[in-house]
Amino acid sequence: MARILICDDAIFMRTMIADILTTAGHSVAGEAESGLQAVERYKAIKPDLVTMDIVMPDMGGIDAVRAIVAIDPDAKILMCSAMGQQALVVEAIQAGAKDFVVKPFQPARVVDAVARVLAG
Repeated sequence: MARILICDDAIFMRTMIADILTTAGHSVAGEAESGLQAVERYKAIKPDLVTMDIVMPDMGGIDAVRAIVAIDPDAKILMCSAMGQQALVVEAIQAGAKDFVVKPFQPARVVDAVARVLAG
C-alpha cells in the first residue's frame, strides 16, 4: 500500500483517481489543484507516489515535476494526460516523470501504472 498525492485541477478527476487507488488498497495522502500546491504538498507530505495532471493553473504539471524532482531526485511521479497530449507526455518523462496514463482512465491501467512506478 502506497501513500499517494493526487494533483489535478478538476475535483471530479481527483475523486475518480482517489476511488481507483483506494479500491486498489492505496491511501490518499493529500490532494493539490495546482502545480504550486503540488510542490508544497509534496514537501509537506513526502508521499510514496504522485499522480500529476499536465494542464493546471499557477504552474503546469511538467514544471511541477521538475520542481519536485529538484527537491527529491527519487520522486515517483505518474503523469495523467488527456488524449492528444503525447508531446507533453514525452516532455514530462524527460522532466523526471516515471510513467503516464491517459484520460479517460481505465482503472486497471491506473493501478498497473502505479504498481510499475512503485516497483521502478
